[in-house]
Amino acid sequence: MGEQGAGAGPRVVIAEGDPWSRELLANLVRNVRGDARLELCADGHAALAACRAKLPDLVLADRALPGLDGLSLLRELRRGRRKPPLPFILMSERSDAASVREALPLAPSAYLVKPLNLEALSKRLGELLLAPGQEPVQVSAGLPANATLDAYLQGQRERSVGAPLLEEVRVALGRRLNAAELDLSTLQDDFARDPQITARLIAAANSAALHAGRSCQTLSQALARLGVAHSLNLVLGLALQRSAALEDEMLAQRAGQFWLLSQRSAELAALLARLCQGDAERCYSAGLLHCLGDLALLRCLQDWQLAGGELDEAQVDNALRRHAAGFGSALRTRWRLPLELRELIAATWQLGGGVYSRDVLVLHLAAQLARLPAERGVEDLLDNKAVQMLRLDVAALQRVRELVEG
Repeated sequence: MGEQGAGAGPRVVIAEGDPWSRELLANLVRNVRGDARLELCADGHAALAACRAKLPDLVLADRALPGLDGLSLLRELRRGRRKPPLPFILMSERSDAASVREALPLAPSAYLVKPLNLEALSKRLGELLLAPGQEPVQVSAGLPANATLDAYLQGQRERSVGAPLLEEVRVALGRRLNAAELDLSTLQDDFARDPQITARLIAAANSAALHAGRSCQTLSQALARLGVAHSLNLVLGLALQRSAALEDEMLAQRAGQFWLLSQRSAELAALLARLCQGDAERCYSAGLLHCLGDLALLRCLQDWQLAGGELDEAQVDNALRRHAAGFGSALRTRWRLPLELRELIAATWQLGGGVYSRDVLVLHLAAQLARLPAERGVEDLLDNKAVQMLRLDVAALQRVRELVEG
């Protein structure tokens, strides 16, 4: 359980067992009331304790909460017979008439069926958290006095929300939200080039609430486990986050370079894996995610600007050199990406000691090829350990390079 936000805005308790859905709900509340004080709870007992410690202005709770379920939480809070009743939004995967009738005597402010209709939820939040005619409340955090960029980035490393989203993905998302029918292959096509979405959906699919059997290490595996509606909701939540798009031209240009490098590395890794009988889809994922730290850092630099900090090209370059690797490592660890996937991502930078799997060698070589300047020939890589161990020649390397560039 944790409280976020120290403003004078409404206090909102969010009780949701899945951490990714919990974050999505928090983002939706912040978009309506940026000054809200959020109490995030992973189970019903923690939510009840938070409400008893200090009565909130609103509760959002999943019916299937661990420990004390959401309906029982609502029942406990209604025992106080508060007038007017405490605003309470109950969310549930159960849409049958009996389940709805069971909740109605407890007078929830809304009974919303999962997967959630985020537009309807946002509208309801506005009705409950804003006065009639009041616009959504936006809050911009200023920088502490005498703050330095280096200290700011060190403090943000463990709090980073990741990379910005590709513009093409945000456009596609707008189209898909109004589509009559969607399937997993459509979402795969829309999201496959975006590192942030790929990483977050893989992380969500491996969360304790959904984890079953083997870990998900690719976007297609994550989409299959999460399903169309839940995946779309999570991506929409990412799009609603602060600085999901880079508005600063200098930062957007740098991000474009890292996106291109990520996508190029992913495509090379997939081709090399097929050539060497490796796992092409898993290698694609690792190649796509290896610049996540650079992109996340650029997003934090925009937040620095929005808070009033100054920024020039030299500072951007220095920040990337000093902090990007740490940002990437912290994100992959905090999001609990599968260890095998993290090891492949690490191989893009260097080969450690010991025995190398075929996929590790493929990732290392793909990163070298992706960074090879256009004017240099692939024969410059013949002394690379990965090339030698995979037993590739100039013709094979050149063919792979041409397929990606072509």
